[in-house]
Formats: sequence, structure tokens, C-alpha cells
Amino acid sequence: MTVTAQAVRRDAVRTPRRRGGRLGPPWLFAVPALLVYALVVLYPAFSGAGSAFTDWSGVGAQRSFVGLDNFQQLFHDDQALGALRNTLLLTVAIVVVQNGIGLLLALGVHTGIKSRMVLRVIFFAPVVVSPVMVSFLWKYVYNPAPDAGLNAALGAIGLGGLRQDWLGNPSIALWSVAFTVIWQCAGYSMVIFLAGLEGVPAELHESAMVDGAGTVARFRHITWPLLAPAVTINLMLSTVGGLTLFTQIIAMTNGGPGYATDTLSTVLYKQAFVFGKFGYSTAVALVLAIFVAAVSFIQIGYLRSRETTA
Repeated sequence: MTVTAQAVRRDAVRTPRRRGGRLGPPWLFAVPALLVYALVVLYPAFSGAGSAFTDWSGVGAQRSFVGLDNFQQLFHDDQALGALRNTLLLTVAIVVVQNGIGLLLALGVHTGIKSRMVLRVIFFAPVVVSPVMVSFLWKYVYNPAPDAGLNAALGAIGLGGLRQDWLGNPSIALWSVAFTVIWQCAGYSMVIFLAGLEGVPAELHESAMVDGAGTVARFRHITWPLLAPAVTINLMLSTVGGLTLFTQIIAMTNGGPGYATDTLSTVLYKQAFVFGKFGYSTAVALVLAIFVAAVSFIQIGYLRSRETTA
């Protein structure tokens, strides 16, 4: 056998066989996990989606086909439409404020201050705490009593006139919950932005400084365009998190007062497990899933195009 033939044979042994232009054997290792995912997630999801077209109560096998009645009820239900409005308001507030604060924190701890490592730990600490624990902590902070929590602090600094029933006032309850979510998750956005800042070459800033560019100009023309991937990740995560927000609402207000803080997630939960309308609840869940998927695809398409043009 010639040296060339031996080299070709060695390369054939080292290189995985290609079937149809794709690597064959490595994909086989993913098959068990994909089968489990299909059995545990995909099959229940698709089989359960059929309940949206029935009047099933969630108990027993008795159900009747009602066609699109559940969807018609959904789009004419004032509670569901109010929940959709609350969901959108929460999402916009979380996306804008959380990412704005996260970016400012990342820029602050990216500087050369000596305490930057300690500050990173402090700002990120709320992220690792259970959302339920954070919700109950802030529920105490929002205690309506004048001598407890935030109201007591306001009274101590001479701002007693600003005391509120933070979770009992329909006008501010939604924003109180939004502040809690932002307080907990801003550190997560900070870490992602910080990873993006670490990838910005220092030479670019040095060259810009030599050319006389100020801090704002360097951020606008160097840092911000190179942060495009981090912006994409943060906006996607915060948008999906806002649209599907559930835990904090249930733990802090249970959708109250009245329906002031209900979201689509809490509506589908209540319809299924409180009122026993599993078919209607599934219709709400199906509409929510399609809505989240549509928003995500539109958003990722725009943000990815921004990355290529930045």
C-alpha cells in the first residue's frame, strides 16, 4: 500500500462519514434525548391542544366538541382582554427598564473601580433567589400598614404623604409587581451585557481616544454596535419572560385587586384549576403560545438583521 493510500485511509478513519451532506454518527447520540423530549413535552403539548376545541372540565373523559366557541369567548371576554393589556404593559416595562438598568450596571462595574467584583456579586445576588421567596419578601416591603415596610421608610424620611397600599391599589399594583421583577432580574441582564463589554477590543477605544473621541462618542460608535449580540439575547429573554410572567403575580396579588394584575398566564391557570374550564384554559394557552412565538420570531429576525448591519 502506498504512502498516499495509507494517508487517505487514516483520514477516512478520523473523519466521520457523511450521509446526505451531514454528519451521521454524532446525531445518533442525540436520539435518546430527542425521544424523551418528544414523549414528555411534544406529545402532551400537541395532544392537549385538541382540548381547546372541547368543553372538557379537566375531570373525567366526558367532553363535547364545541369548535371555535372557546376562542370566540376569549376574544369577547373583558377579563381576558384586560389580562392581555396587563401582559403587554408588564412586558414593555420589564424589557425597557430591566435592560436599561442592566446596561448601566454593566457599564458601572466594567470600569476600573476596586470594588467592581464585590458590586457584581451584590447586583447579581437577587437572580439566584427563588422568585417565590423574592415575591414574599417584596410583599412584606409593600405592607400597607403605615409602620411597616416601605411605608415606614417613607415616614422615617419625612415622605409620609407618599404612603400607599402598594398591592391593593389597582392603579399601582401592576407597577409594584413590575418593579419586583426588574429588581430581581436586572442583575441577569447586567451579566449578559458585561460579557459583551468584555469582548469589545480595548484597542478600538484607545484609537478613538487618540482621535479625540469622548466617552459618549466612543459608546455610540464602538461599544453599542459591538453589544448587538448581547442586546439580542437580553431583549429576547426579557420579552418572553414578561409575556409569560406568572409566579410573581400569583405569589404577590393572585391577579388582584379585582383583575388589575391578571395576565394571560394567570387567567389560563384560574380557568383550568379554579373554575374547571380546562377546554377554555387550553384555548387561552394556545393563543398565548402562538402570540409568544410570533413576537419572538419577529423580534429575532429584526435583531439578527441589526447585528449584521451594526
